[in-house]
Amino acid sequence: MRVWYNRTFSSVYAAIKLIREADTEGRFTIIHSNANRHTPAARLAHEFHTEPTGLDSDAYVDWCLNFCRTHRIDIFVPGREATTLAAEHARFADIGVRVLSAAPADMLKLVHDKARFYAETVLPEAPVAEFRRFETLEQFDAAWEALRPRHAKLCVKPSHGIYGQGFAIVDEQRSSAALLLGGVEYHVGYDDLRRGLDTMGAFKTMLLMEFLDGPEYSVDCVGDHGRLAAAVVRRKLPHGGSGQIIDMRQDILDATARLCADYRLNGVFNAQFREGGGRPRLLEINPRMSGGIGMACLAGPNLPYIALRGFADGFEQVHVAPVSNGMRVAELSTPTELP
Repeated sequence: MRVWYNRTFSSVYAAIKLIREADTEGRFTIIHSNANRHTPAARLAHEFHTEPTGLDSDAYVDWCLNFCRTHRIDIFVPGREATTLAAEHARFADIGVRVLSAAPADMLKLVHDKARFYAETVLPEAPVAEFRRFETLEQFDAAWEALRPRHAKLCVKPSHGIYGQGFAIVDEQRSSAALLLGGVEYHVGYDDLRRGLDTMGAFKTMLLMEFLDGPEYSVDCVGDHGRLAAAVVRRKLPHGGSGQIIDMRQDILDATARLCADYRLNGVFNAQFREGGGRPRLLEINPRMSGGIGMACLAGPNLPYIALRGFADGFEQVHVAPVSNGMRVAELSTPTELP
């Protein structure tokens, strides 16, 4: 069975490695494509092909269809243009290709828009932090006036973004220069922020939110069209070099199962939580493999393989290993030669 992972995040390296380790029967031939021929995953895939650059969404879908025909693909796991491709399953089915999307296209659009996602998500087990959206200085000031009396710290982040880009805790005492020189990361001075927003006029949608100061949890999961088939909860530790703890909190697992059902999640996905007020609070859903997928799989379940095998053959054919709760895990960088 020929399985194609197109250009995606660097976690595809760990996914291909884990699948090949578990696929002792040699059932799956893994094809990977990327515009960068030096990508580390090129060394692990059975076949590697170079992707074109500069294509718009429609042209890229056409290229993917032709790639599937040319290379006899059976299962396509999209990373690049995943939302667009999730709406094109029928076109791929017409040529005999099954597309493993993390959710239906409308749900992917929703989870990528944090303002809408937070407003529409009902999750009693782990409610979202209180927030306001803003696109002008006037809206920021109104949001600050509403939230600051109720919360000791506030933070900002973009409605659309990945990897924590644009996130900052708002510091009311120090300037951005003082924070920079003090080596304080992910903080911005309140007065400097307001001045910057004022000079911009209008800008992309941002969120002002209560800052949650408790431990953060990352849940690596496999969904089966809305059913949570496997999950590993990692608790991030505050001190560098201490690793992470596998912490299978039932309240977080219950919240993740509800999210999986509500958003019809499928394949490998990730949910992020942070504790606030003594209970978990939802941060986001990442409809893709997380950067820590390898650490999660050290605890037992081989999540990329479970997702692929379950999609290919049905989950009744898949063994999900028990999770080693309490295990401490870490990820180490390893030098390697690139292709």
